[in-house]
Amino acid sequence: MSDALFSEVTKAELAHRGWRMVKDRIFGVVMGVGGVTVIIALVTIFFYLLWVVFPLFKSATLAPTHDIRLPATLAHLSLNEHGDVMFVVEADGTYRFVSAADGAELKTGSLVPEGATLQAGASAFRSHGPLALALDGGRVSIVTPVYRVSFPNDVRTIEPDISHPVGTEPLEVLSAGGEIARVAIASGDDNTTIAASDVNGRLTMAHVAPAEGLMLDEEDLSFETSVVDVAALPAPADHLLIDVDQQELYVVTGREIGFYNIRDKEKPKLVETVQVVPPGVDVTDVQFLAGGTSLLVGDSRGHVAQWFPVRDEANNFRLTLVREFKALDKPVRRIEPEYFRKGFAAIDVDGHLALYHTTSERTLLSTATGIAGVSTLAISPRAETLVAVTADGAARQFALHNEHPEVSLSSLWGKVWYEGRAQPEFIWQSSSASNDFEPKFSLTPLTFGTIKAAFYALFFAVPLAILGAIYTAYFMHPKMRAVVKPSIEIMAALPTVILGFLAGLWLAPLIETHLIGVFSAMLVMPLSVVVMSWVWAQLPDGVQRLIPPGRELLLIVPLLIVMLWITMAVSQPIEQLFFGGNLPRWLGTEFGMTYDQRNSLVVGIAMGFAVIPNIYSISEDAIFAVPRQLTTGSLALGATPWQTMARVVLLTASPGIFSAVMIGLGRAVGETMIVLMSTGNTPVMDLSIFQGFRALSANIAVEMPESEVNSTHYRVLFLAALVLFLVTFLFNTVAEIVRQRLRTRYGNL
Repeated sequence: MSDALFSEVTKAELAHRGWRMVKDRIFGVVMGVGGVTVIIALVTIFFYLLWVVFPLFKSATLAPTHDIRLPATLAHLSLNEHGDVMFVVEADGTYRFVSAADGAELKTGSLVPEGATLQAGASAFRSHGPLALALDGGRVSIVTPVYRVSFPNDVRTIEPDISHPVGTEPLEVLSAGGEIARVAIASGDDNTTIAASDVNGRLTMAHVAPAEGLMLDEEDLSFETSVVDVAALPAPADHLLIDVDQQELYVVTGREIGFYNIRDKEKPKLVETVQVVPPGVDVTDVQFLAGGTSLLVGDSRGHVAQWFPVRDEANNFRLTLVREFKALDKPVRRIEPEYFRKGFAAIDVDGHLALYHTTSERTLLSTATGIAGVSTLAISPRAETLVAVTADGAARQFALHNEHPEVSLSSLWGKVWYEGRAQPEFIWQSSSASNDFEPKFSLTPLTFGTIKAAFYALFFAVPLAILGAIYTAYFMHPKMRAVVKPSIEIMAALPTVILGFLAGLWLAPLIETHLIGVFSAMLVMPLSVVVMSWVWAQLPDGVQRLIPPGRELLLIVPLLIVMLWITMAVSQPIEQLFFGGNLPRWLGTEFGMTYDQRNSLVVGIAMGFAVIPNIYSISEDAIFAVPRQLTTGSLALGATPWQTMARVVLLTASPGIFSAVMIGLGRAVGETMIVLMSTGNTPVMDLSIFQGFRALSANIAVEMPESEVNSTHYRVLFLAALVLFLVTFLFNTVAEIVRQRLRTRYGNL
């Protein structure tokens, strides 16, 4: 070759190499930028989820806004919805609507009829709803503050007024007259119940209902009052309370609470008397929690205890101590519950105030208010404003910020004793048609459902996928492998919504009808393969040559189809013969096992088909990539193909197989549509394969569209997403660590 020609070849080769280096660098930069972008995206998602979730765990704040002056003879104080108007009742029955901003008087009048006097020491439902005023002669007048809101010229205007829900005439609740010492009221659905105790301890109850007869306009309604004697108390009652459903009456005398069943208004019945504080401790205040089911009992130790009726083994209600709060060091002076939520405020004799939430068992705030001797405490219905008033009428208003008191680590992950339940439980129930419903945000049943779905999916998918990968990579004929492997991998492209649809509407009824056949197939089909393999090995060599090595699948697949058909065909006759024609019903009758049509078995099979392609493909690639010199060397040393597979190939491919299983686990944990469509989607904690469940991902998909933005429900759903994110990250991290160790250990075989 001439020097000129050699020089031209060299220049062309150098130019080609230079261009290759440029392309390699460009590709490297692109890959690097892509990798960094993925990491940035993941970190951004993590911090965004954290940013949305963080407010759930912030403490409440209480900031004083201003002081105003109220009458020293204050008998009642309540606030309107946003806390900008106060309803003030004085000891002589004079009422005032006062602007909370500056104390300006908006409206005034008298609640006491002419010639009547308001009894000293009378009490009522403290802060919201109808107010019962005890008058002389054993009479009670019932009034309700009304706030009419309008927007003339786009300016919010409030017109306060007084309504009389059962008429303007006072009601006689002490049949023989007398001086009322305590009074309680509950009203709803045109019925009103009033309880009163006189100074001698006589306890009576009055029930007010619309008079029977023709339907009249609201202003023409007349009411009938029935009065019954309930009990003769050993001393005048310290507190009286009637629940909002007008079925229970609580009478506090000394250290004891008398629990009365008043469902039959003509025959009140004492259920039990419970001592609610230990000897040497006094009850200082008692109030209903929002909803009117739980009692909040404050005492001289500074403790506040929550009590509510719980059914015992004999199905009778018993007043039970559920939880206790101990943030105050001095005797509790006043307890004020929130209007909508299960939270409350308590203040001691020194003016130290604490905010609590019962269900989450959180002490949200503990702070000094700077005013001692508080005699009245009020919270606006939206829990935005709090007002504390001393005995001489000095009032201080506070701005209250308390967005998400319902959430704590114990309420999210621990058992919670909810009102109306017999014991602490894990419950997720974010909404209800009931107005007094309390949201229940336990993530434990959802996490349990996620783990259960992943377990059954992998239980079904891992053996099939890995054994199929072993056969395809090591034993199958290359031409058949070129057909089988792509066919299985293309299953990964099947939309999961289709699998969920088929599982819910076709597979679930099929399994219920042929339950015996399904379980029989799980046992019969593997045994059939083993038996056929043994029979095939016993046949003469001439017969075995009819099907070349690696093509045995041509015999196995028809056999499996036939055996599956047989198991399904005999399923119904077996059920008729041994299980009365209905195995699910028989399981319930004999073993108490509930069978849901859309259950964990259906999910396991459907999700298994979704997970199999990923596990199979990665495992098959890992096994097929084992160097041939390792397998041929093992065979040359006298090992059988199965010994070579078990002791050489699988150990060398174990990092890839483990990665495949972990990727399948991540896919199963995050699966949404199959779980959503093929289960009952009920958040129950039951290990039974015949029960459904609800997974975190499915719960987010179902409830996120209906959640209010920035509400507690909304943020808890984001917390569920954060939990999924962290669990997936943890699985992938552990998988990578284990994979690297396996590669280090077996990579040099």
